[in-house]
Amino acid sequence: MASSFLLPDSHSLSDLRVFLGRSERLDTGSVRLVADRGVLAVYVAILTPAGLLDASPTVLGLRTFALADDGTFDVVVTVRSLLDRLARFEGEDSAAPTVAPAVSIPQESGTAPWAGISPPRTGWEPRGSADPVLLERVAREGIDEVAAAVLPGTGEQIVTRVRSEVWNRPIPGLDGVPAGAAFAALSLGFLAADDPVAVYRTGPWYRLSSGRGHVLVRSRGSLASAPLASGSPSS
Repeated sequence: MASSFLLPDSHSLSDLRVFLGRSERLDTGSVRLVADRGVLAVYVAILTPAGLLDASPTVLGLRTFALADDGTFDVVVTVRSLLDRLARFEGEDSAAPTVAPAVSIPQESGTAPWAGISPPRTGWEPRGSADPVLLERVAREGIDEVAAAVLPGTGEQIVTRVRSEVWNRPIPGLDGVPAGAAFAALSLGFLAADDPVAVYRTGPWYRLSSGRGHVLVRSRGSLASAPLASGSPSS
């Protein structure tokens, strides 16, 4: 297995560092790195069910990066250990934008049960588009609702139930896509008013894609499965 990966320039390294920093603030813990055919796919879990009785959706954030080498690997490491590796290159972003930094893969293995239920890479069918302004509103309203319901000292079981109820609700006009997808898109910096969000589906999975990243969702609850709002997805 490869011991490192090579990004094409330090701007890509900076983008990766920002993505991982945002995910760490959400207490994601682990990151999955999949390198294949010159592309590095970086997955983080924003929401996952807490147990068999938890109806929360599985919501993953995904960024892809071109690689300057042809290494192939599929590993799960801690977000913090990878950020520590990237910190060694801090400050090089503007000074040497064409330099291709080699990043060593941390030895610290992460814990990620969600890595065993990865969404497929192919077979995605267009299902319309989503308004980024709507997604941001849904996310912020959900954040406020959770904050109001989860007071200091609230038991873990109640916290899990509240979050499950809030983030498993379907987004208005996007039946089948839970509000947790909007939360992930906002928290990871994937939303901008001038950047349309395309929606795709394959089997039980939905994908929301903007020019800034992707959110992948698989629901466990009884969300409606009616067709999504019409519209042409962006590339």
